[in-house]
Amino acid sequence: MVAAVLAVDPYSEALLSLKSELTDDHNSLDDWLVPPGGNTEEKVQACSWSGVKCDGNSTVVIALDLSMKKLGGELTGKQFGVFADLVDLNLSYNSFSGQLPVGIFNLTNLKSFDISRNNFSGQFPDGMSGLRNLVVLDAFSNSFSGPLPIEVSELEHLKVFNLAGSYFAGPIPSEYGSFKSLEFIHLAGNFLDGNIPPELGRLKTVTHMEIGYNSYEGGIPWQMGNMSELQYLDIAGANLSGPIPKQLSNLTKLESLFLFRNQLTGLVPWEFRQIVPLASLDLSDNHLSGPIPESFAELKNLKLLSLMYNEMNGTVPPGIGQLPSLETLLIWNNFFSGSLPQDLGKSLKLKWVDVSTNNFIGSIPPDICAGGLVKLILFSNNFTGSLSPSISNCSSLVRLRIEDNSFSGEIPLKFSHLPDITYVDLSRNKFTGGIPTDISQASRLQHFNISNNPGLGGMIPAKTWSLPLLQNFSASACNISGNLPPFHSCKSVFVIELSVNKLSGSFPRDVSNCQALGKIDLADNKLTGHIPEDLASLPALSILDLSRDNFSGPIPAKFGASSSLVLLNVSFNDISGSIPSSNKFKLMGTSAYQGNPKLCGAPLGPCSASITIFGSKGTRKLTWILLLCAAVVVLIVASAFGIFYIRRGSKGRWKMVSFSGLPRFTASDVLRSFSSSESVEAVPPESNSVCKAVPPESNSVCKAVLPTGITVSVKKIELEAKTMKKSHRIYDTAGCCKT
Repeated sequence: MVAAVLAVDPYSEALLSLKSELTDDHNSLDDWLVPPGGNTEEKVQACSWSGVKCDGNSTVVIALDLSMKKLGGELTGKQFGVFADLVDLNLSYNSFSGQLPVGIFNLTNLKSFDISRNNFSGQFPDGMSGLRNLVVLDAFSNSFSGPLPIEVSELEHLKVFNLAGSYFAGPIPSEYGSFKSLEFIHLAGNFLDGNIPPELGRLKTVTHMEIGYNSYEGGIPWQMGNMSELQYLDIAGANLSGPIPKQLSNLTKLESLFLFRNQLTGLVPWEFRQIVPLASLDLSDNHLSGPIPESFAELKNLKLLSLMYNEMNGTVPPGIGQLPSLETLLIWNNFFSGSLPQDLGKSLKLKWVDVSTNNFIGSIPPDICAGGLVKLILFSNNFTGSLSPSISNCSSLVRLRIEDNSFSGEIPLKFSHLPDITYVDLSRNKFTGGIPTDISQASRLQHFNISNNPGLGGMIPAKTWSLPLLQNFSASACNISGNLPPFHSCKSVFVIELSVNKLSGSFPRDVSNCQALGKIDLADNKLTGHIPEDLASLPALSILDLSRDNFSGPIPAKFGASSSLVLLNVSFNDISGSIPSSNKFKLMGTSAYQGNPKLCGAPLGPCSASITIFGSKGTRKLTWILLLCAAVVVLIVASAFGIFYIRRGSKGRWKMVSFSGLPRFTASDVLRSFSSSESVEAVPPESNSVCKAVPPESNSVCKAVLPTGITVSVKKIELEAKTMKKSHRIYDTAGCCKT
């Protein structure tokens, strides 16, 4: 307070006192200072401070603008008595709280008073009538409660009156129909109730009225049709009932009429054709019935026509398609039938069309994209035929939803010509010819759904997962074949739905690149191989359906450590081994595992001892053990047979091994030569023996001619009885060999 003592002018003292009450964490008022020695001039020191405006002589403060300075605190208002000449007070976009100080109402010269976007609370204080020169009162977005202030209606010069976005309750005072100069009134977004007073029809100077987002009783007073200067009327979301008064057609200067989200009934008045300037008409979300008046074709300035979510029927008048300014047509969720106007879009202005959930038939108007269409939403109708070529080249298109119709033929979309497309849903139609191969060029595509086109066929284009913004890819029940494309790059993909197709091959091992994946549905395909363990490491994966495929091997135990997995279904495959013991697997229920005869463990039946010992990889280990045991048994049996035959060696079983270098021949060849006299000759005299017997006697040597013409010498050698009864040595002219 030292600075206040040094200040010699009352304005500066008052402002420094005000500063002491405020919370200024960002030092927005750090220049509100009096220099050492005080103010020695006649001028007001505060005239040089931020937010303070003075007259030309800098002797009187005439405006105080503290808007958007991040100030807070509660105001006492005791300082405002000094500012008798203040004409503009702006405290908006701050965090002031508490009750509005009544001292402000002593500012009799005040013309503009703006306290919008603060947190003032409590009832609006009495005394407003003291601001007899007030032109603007803006208290938008505070926390006021209680009834609306009636005294405001006494302000003869008031033009702008905004008490929207608080907690005012009770009815709109009928006195509000007595404003003399009011042009703008905004009371929306409170807790107002009761009937809208018909006295509001007396407001001949009002051009803008917003009184919606309250909870009134009854309907729209027909007297409001007398507000001859009205250009903007918004009573949306206000619980209004009954018909729309045809007297509103007398508002011949009206440009915008918003009556959506009420309980209005009856027909849309055909008399609205009289409102020639009408550019925006939103009657959506009511209980209106009947057709669109054909007279609407006369509304040449109409840009927005929204009749969605009503109970209207009939056909869309052809004249709607010829409206030269029409940009937005929203008539979804009604009972409209017939074809869309074939001229729709020729106006070169059309940007957004939503006629979904009706009974429309026929084809898409050929020029619907001529004006640079951004959104085309036609789902849940009975449209037929192929897509218009104008759609495939509609470079401005961002959103395309035509699901649940009977469109047929190949998909003509050229994604290379659709640079801004983000959402495409072609599901539940009769398309053929596969997914366009250039889908990887749709760099902004986020959602793609082609499901339930059973004749589509084809394969998933190779680079589909590489789309940088793709989040949802659905192509279930499309008769798609081939392999899953590799997951080289799939950083944004969240949902992959490919159930009920003919996909084959194994699951790509690089799925670990898909860190955003939350749902994978590959049920009812022909996929084979093991379930990749990398799937279990995906941090966001919550749903994994691999049922009714041909997967084999164990369930990766790592799934038990997943914090995100909610549903795992591997039923009706060839999965084997033990279900991992984590409780997460038990919670899936038996339906998640049935149809796998080689699979056991909770929640299925208990495993056998061997599988229990070896765990989920027991089948593989057991196979190796059984193979090893079988090999040992074969070796033992072979050894036994070998010993048996060796011991039977003298009982007519001859064995022979020739010396190296001899041509191939067998013991049978030698034995057969013994039985032929022509094949047996005496050896030289030094042999002392001739082969006369078959086989020759022990220690005898004889010569035998084999069937191949080779002559060999044969000698019988007796071995020990325990090892071998008989054996032979066989000689040829060059040497001998041993058996």
